[in-house]
Amino acid sequence: MSGRGRLTLGSYAATLMAASAMLPLVRPVTWIFTAAILLAVQSGVGVFTRRVPLARPLTVAAQAVVTLLAVTLVFASGHALLGFLPGPQAFAHFAALFEAGAADIGRYAIPAPDTEGIRLMVVGGVLVIGLLVDTLAVTFRSAAASGLPLLALYSVAAGLSDGGASWLWFLLAASGYLLLLLSEGRDRLSQWGRVFGGAPRTGARGADSGQALAPVRTGRRIGVLAMGIALVVPAALPALSGGLFDGPGEGPGTGGKGGTISAVNPLVSLQDNLRQPEDREVLRYRTNAPDVNGMYLRLVALDQFDGTSWKSSVRPIEDVPDRLPRPDGLSDEVRSTEVTGNFVASTTYEQKWLPMPYPAAKVDIDGRWRYEPAGRMLVGDDRQTTRGARYTVTSLDLQPTAGQLAAASPPPAKLLSEYTRVPGSLPADVRSTALAVTSGAHNDYERAVKLQDWFTLDGGFRYDVDVESGTGVQAISRFLKQKEGFCVHFSFSMAAMARVLGIPARVAVGFMPGSAQSDGTMSVGIRDAHAWPELYFEGAGWVRFEPTPTRGSTPEYTRQQAPTGTPTRSAQPEAGASALPSVTPSASDSCPAQLRRLGECGPDTAAAGDASDGGGVDPLKVLLWCLGVALVILLALSPLLWRTRVRTLRLGSMGRTAEDASARTLAVWREINDTAWDHGVVPNESMTPRKAAARIVRLGTLEGEPANAVHRVARAVEQVLYAPQPRPATGLAEEVALVRAGFHAVSGRRSRLRALLAPRSNVRVLWAASARWSAATDRWSAWRGDVTARATAAFRRVSRQRG
Repeated sequence: MSGRGRLTLGSYAATLMAASAMLPLVRPVTWIFTAAILLAVQSGVGVFTRRVPLARPLTVAAQAVVTLLAVTLVFASGHALLGFLPGPQAFAHFAALFEAGAADIGRYAIPAPDTEGIRLMVVGGVLVIGLLVDTLAVTFRSAAASGLPLLALYSVAAGLSDGGASWLWFLLAASGYLLLLLSEGRDRLSQWGRVFGGAPRTGARGADSGQALAPVRTGRRIGVLAMGIALVVPAALPALSGGLFDGPGEGPGTGGKGGTISAVNPLVSLQDNLRQPEDREVLRYRTNAPDVNGMYLRLVALDQFDGTSWKSSVRPIEDVPDRLPRPDGLSDEVRSTEVTGNFVASTTYEQKWLPMPYPAAKVDIDGRWRYEPAGRMLVGDDRQTTRGARYTVTSLDLQPTAGQLAAASPPPAKLLSEYTRVPGSLPADVRSTALAVTSGAHNDYERAVKLQDWFTLDGGFRYDVDVESGTGVQAISRFLKQKEGFCVHFSFSMAAMARVLGIPARVAVGFMPGSAQSDGTMSVGIRDAHAWPELYFEGAGWVRFEPTPTRGSTPEYTRQQAPTGTPTRSAQPEAGASALPSVTPSASDSCPAQLRRLGECGPDTAAAGDASDGGGVDPLKVLLWCLGVALVILLALSPLLWRTRVRTLRLGSMGRTAEDASARTLAVWREINDTAWDHGVVPNESMTPRKAAARIVRLGTLEGEPANAVHRVARAVEQVLYAPQPRPATGLAEEVALVRAGFHAVSGRRSRLRALLAPRSNVRVLWAASARWSAATDRWSAWRGDVTARATAAFRRVSRQRG
């Protein structure tokens, strides 16, 4: 195979292996087969145009045009001329598909359903990267530089896969790039891309120079650059919690007494979670609390608002104390009752924050968990996650009264300064609206209640999860005008307006209490994901408010004459129960993988509602598929590989003795006969070497040096067979190369492909196997006959003795 052929196969394989990193993004994964077929067409066009040959720009243009025709045939045949020629209607259809695909990406959780728009975007992206890789590696002979588009493809997949970009996908992508470099070969190394940092140096690497070839340095620098970007880019993308090898639940610390908790925004996927068509259990618990209406399970508190988003501050973390300190600002005058809950997380619920009632007083859990005092959160350290966790939480059921909150004294100056800070870019209408809504209020408590009632009752707001989410100041201003959104909008807006009014506020993220089960446990599903504001009142500390209409329960201390509320979805559990739930979440109880951005669960079904086992794209299954495809390809290429192996053994059988040299000469002669056979010249073993050479030259229509090479090898064979002291032949490998080039020049394309992919001389393998089988059967027959004869003779002797 020529060097360009190897590079073409290498670039094709490298692109597909890098594209495998996108397998966790879309389900089912059949799109990869569409991409593989279209990419093969694209690569085949490149092989043909380079064989013509065409100018490099024309080669790239031809590949792009044929790729467009193929994509039109697959995705827009009903809108194209003759089914594959794109016209205005076809391009309009492509635009509509891209628009629908972009909408589907924003609508569905990962893994997203394989809609036509998403399929076009994914397959089209792979084809664009494939064209870039083929252009750089094959057309322009710069295989090292082609690693950059491959890296771009992997990095995009890693940034969107929510931890699905594991070591398996990186290993596949890196292996594809290394395969491409190996395909280029040592003889092509000097043609690698432009050297970084100066002009290339000539000459080989000498023992005294100590300097590597400039192309070698180029490859090294590109490799280092690519690896560095692969490690840094995923860490910079918001969908991942860490570097390339960080799992979805990796903790922020490194063990020991110190450490910090990183600033994150866990609300980026909450809208997708609320859109799920099927509710999936992530947590189950049993509690002795008499009323679970306000038993929200809190994950993390967002206390920084920089104008673009709410996020957690970077704060120190420490070991979990035996008993958590008393909440800041809580006085003994506020009634509180200790309640205990026993929690069991689903085996597919995987995130680094521990869901707990607020405020927790004591946590009993195994594993590497750390405590963040300011937010009273537990965060996993060193890849610790909630997956399958069993833990017990003793928490305080606070019951402040409206009078206590109304009479609260001013908060500490430091806390007031930190939790009332708003960005200077906050639109003026947010402040004016807050002042208008709370006009007539006499204290912070009344202002907070007026804000809550305005969102839930008086303001005309509507709960809608299909509204575009946003976390910045303009999103808040737009929400106050359009008056429709979901819990993110309500909680962010109320917290921002409370801060404008001088009330310390932050946003909590977690789950509503869930629904009661027949066995007395509470089941928390993915649709219970929620966000709510917490406001600070001296004497009561941080207390919950509920501005989202039709969601959750309004706190008792914010209702003047309101009746007692009801649980989130159904009746409350029996009081006094404290044992662990008798029914733990089954393996099939899981939630969509989109919550990995929140760190809340493992992979599960596509948001289209298709049933699945909750495991996402199983890496083992993907690996088995890859191995199966590799096996099929290996079987298809086995004749070529075997023929190449035989040729290499024949030409490499060098020896120091005369017998070895003679054997090598005969092996080379066999190789020439087999080469002729592969191109249609059937060998005649009865002829002398000289007559056989003349027959090969005549039937193969060889001329010039290839013909002379056949005759020279034939004379060398005659020396071995007939001369008393044969002279050693030299340059036999070069003679074989000349003969192969001669047959290649005079044969048609079909004959060359037949000789390459299905060489006729491989029938010798069958002959050898048949001969070995015959010899084995002969030995078996002889052995069986001998054993039978001996047994018969022994039987006769015994019979005579008895007679």
